[in-house]
Amino acid sequence: MITVTEATATAGALGRLSEEGVSIWLDDLSRRRITSGNLAGLVENKHVVGVTTNPSIFQAAIGSGEGYEEQLADLAVRGVTVDEAVRMMTTADVRAAADILHSVYTATAGRDGRVSIEVDPRLAHDTQATIAEAKQLAWLVDRPNVMIKIPATKAGLPAITEVIGLGISVNVTLIFSLERYREVMDAYLAGLEKAQAAGLDLSAIHSVASFFVSRVDSEIDKRLTVIGTAEALALKGKAALANARLAYEAYEDVFSGGRWTALGGAKANKQRPLWASTGVKDPSYKDTLYVDELVAPGTVNTMPEATLDATADHGDIHGDSVTGGYVQARADLAAVERLGISYDEVVKQLEDEGVAKFEVAWQDLLDAVTKSLNSKGVDA
Repeated sequence: MITVTEATATAGALGRLSEEGVSIWLDDLSRRRITSGNLAGLVENKHVVGVTTNPSIFQAAIGSGEGYEEQLADLAVRGVTVDEAVRMMTTADVRAAADILHSVYTATAGRDGRVSIEVDPRLAHDTQATIAEAKQLAWLVDRPNVMIKIPATKAGLPAITEVIGLGISVNVTLIFSLERYREVMDAYLAGLEKAQAAGLDLSAIHSVASFFVSRVDSEIDKRLTVIGTAEALALKGKAALANARLAYEAYEDVFSGGRWTALGGAKANKQRPLWASTGVKDPSYKDTLYVDELVAPGTVNTMPEATLDATADHGDIHGDSVTGGYVQARADLAAVERLGISYDEVVKQLEDEGVAKFEVAWQDLLDAVTKSLNSKGVDA
């Protein structure tokens, strides 16, 4: 008879991660990944229970053209606009991925089995357009396990509330600061309250809050390197984990308060923290750093496939690596501030850059699709 301890030991790092309450989502999607059976294989063999996409992921997938030739030809014959062509291709991929993950969605009562698709990044500072786009995407994909990604910009916050209030599940993206994260959770709770007032079933509404990790280290490490003192260099690689751990502390605080208690009693779901940007940018860091050190119950870690494979091979999952580190996390961020690096300035810069990078990727995608449509004799 195999004991629980023995079973855990043989489950592998990805299995142990799942057992610790971390949902493993893949941060990638392409037509080829769907049609080749790769995604289904990751679900079956590597504990993948969700998929996230973003404009950069679709730019890489569709920009290559691989697997999209037939659909592009059909779209060209129809004479669609480039914007419509892109949405037809991206929603087709998300719909197919959602079908692959539907059994997970059913088995987890909607908690996992989710596939995310982002609103047009050019709408990041337009609340009403974001709401309209979110509704349109939910209609186009037409799957219960889709999540609409809305950026955590100031304009995005009321959009989150409105979309949740309509009963549409949301993945809030591009969260860098602890202050903004609390605003995101507040927007979610307000949305649940609107949905409740409208008589909707709160148990059917789910949300995750995508808190970005590696980009924080990339920016702060760069500034620490410029300072160059022993104290500064000793702080490299600590800010991102500190920031994420304090985000989890905020999550615990908000989802144990009185406002949440009332909603939880109505069978609402907590908005889970999702660790995004978990592939390390600095090759001197262990490639599973942002997986090993961000293990906490009720979280999601969305990984690029390289990080997923690295975790399967040599991840060091040793239980909860978050909740015991709040005091040290505050000390690490305070030490960075004492060196003259402004936390508020860094997170604001990262949000602005994050939106801008997705806008560039989206425009590159539009340009690539325009070229493909034009090559087939259609004026896009």
